Amino acid sequence: MKALNLKIGMVFQGGALFDSMTVGENVGFALIEHQHVEKRELLERIEEALSLVDLSGIENLMPAELSGGMKKRVSLARAICMRPQIILYDEPTTGVDPITADSINELIVSMRDKLKVTSIVVTHDMKSAYRVADKIAMLYQGKIIAEGTSEEIQKSEHSVVHQFINGLAKGPITETLEQFR
Repeated sequence: MKALNLKIGMVFQGGALFDSMTVGENVGFALIEHQHVEKRELLERIEEALSLVDLSGIENLMPAELSGGMKKRVSLARAICMRPQIILYDEPTTGVDPITADSINELIVSMRDKLKVTSIVVTHDMKSAYRVADKIAMLYQGKIIAEGTSEEIQKSEHSVVHQFINGLAKGPITETLEQFR
């Protein structure tokens, strides 16, 4: 199981950075804990990961000194520092302005292309989903109710999919919720 975990990087919604550690310590945390690399290699991998997310030179800053977008980038740097095969993203654009959200979307696509990793993004932000996804799957009540390309999802005639992707207040999702109130 440990070997599998080392092949997967996780980018948490809120960044999940340790506030008592520097950016560099946060980025290198998994390497220190699980791979016990030499100090020189550790520092090189931390710098490489921060460079890939356009944050070179901030290793000594503390998380409290970072903007929301920078925290998300540091969280991604921590994930890629382990050189995973798969990166899981939990709501990567939540809590940031639209411009930062777009830069995060660009970063997800860039990491996928540069690092040749599989990215799995959980999001309710349909603009983001359309931007980063090759394939989209929509879950509803614990089941996949639709899957396909961005174009296929947008053309779906499924009433739940239609309500969700268009952000409609009325429809089968809210009707189901009303039954539980």
